[in-house]
Amino acid sequence: MSKKINVGILFGGKSVEHEISVQSSKNVYDAINKDKYNVIMIGISKDGRWLLNPLITKEGCVTGNNPLALIPGTEGSQLIDIEGKNEIGKLDVIFPILHGPYGEDGTIQGLLKILNIPFVGPSVLGSAVGMDKEVMKRLLKDSQIPSAKYLVMNKYIDDVPNPTYEEAKDTLGIPFFIKPANLGSSVGISKIHSKDEFEGAIAEAFRFDLKLIIETNIVGKEIECSVLGNEKPMVSLPGEVKSNHEFYSYEAKYLDEHGAVLEIPAKLNDNIVREIQKLAVKSFKALYCEGLTRVDFFVTEQDQVLVNEVNTIPGFTKISMYPKLWEASGISYTELIDKLIQYAIERYKKEAQLETSI
Repeated sequence: MSKKINVGILFGGKSVEHEISVQSSKNVYDAINKDKYNVIMIGISKDGRWLLNPLITKEGCVTGNNPLALIPGTEGSQLIDIEGKNEIGKLDVIFPILHGPYGEDGTIQGLLKILNIPFVGPSVLGSAVGMDKEVMKRLLKDSQIPSAKYLVMNKYIDDVPNPTYEEAKDTLGIPFFIKPANLGSSVGISKIHSKDEFEGAIAEAFRFDLKLIIETNIVGKEIECSVLGNEKPMVSLPGEVKSNHEFYSYEAKYLDEHGAVLEIPAKLNDNIVREIQKLAVKSFKALYCEGLTRVDFFVTEQDQVLVNEVNTIPGFTKISMYPKLWEASGISYTELIDKLIQYAIERYKKEAQLETSI
């Protein structure tokens, strides 16, 4: 019998999406093939402490008294139990399930590269540009991938004036959205119908980021599509999100059990499905993604397909769209986890070969 692969599931984190990460990690742990993988749960508390097999509070947050350290090495990193001064062993791969800043934005990916550990999902560049909606939109535009019209607002850049309500209304129409540029799960997003809502929504979004996106409202279907792989990615059937709220807000996603209905696969004609799948792969490559990404779309009433954004560490509960789309496309949840881990190891080996050839 071959030796089990040591997989560290890294979850929690310092972002406002901490509790969502905890939910996703539990589902991955429950579904992973434990005959093949030795699973090590590594939680990051909201104040940034790394903990071995942490406890979860009733509010869904990481806590505990078993701090960890990771010691870099040329053959991978050693996991150290600081409290017991014990060397636990080498991690063969890490599955980061850290949504939002300090987890999905390239920061943890850079740390894992320094630690010389393979990890699931895009590397530093793909993670960074996938998180920053403004940079992402510029790269999509350069690749001639259609997306919604937008404006940018920066808190501390004085040489370019920020758009006023009137400028946003004239450019984008009413209603429009205000979003933090570097956040997910619809945190800090407001839909603006009048001037009275504008300043309050700006202040709310600036609580989470120093850069905002002001984006036109698209009337149509909200479609999501999953991409899997490295150089030759696979693409799933698309699914539709039907929100029962005014838009697919944080409350609709996570707090209201009837907040949205997922229609998998989406009821679209074959030509639209092919266009979505083609643009999903094109976006994956244009944004330097690897391993996995969920690409979100709008399909307008005129059947125009627009890329909304990408999510490089999408929700990973059993009912999340990313794994559900693959299940509908013939890949089970457990098989999906296995493929993602294998893609991470495959990429790491190729990068190691490049380093040794220099």
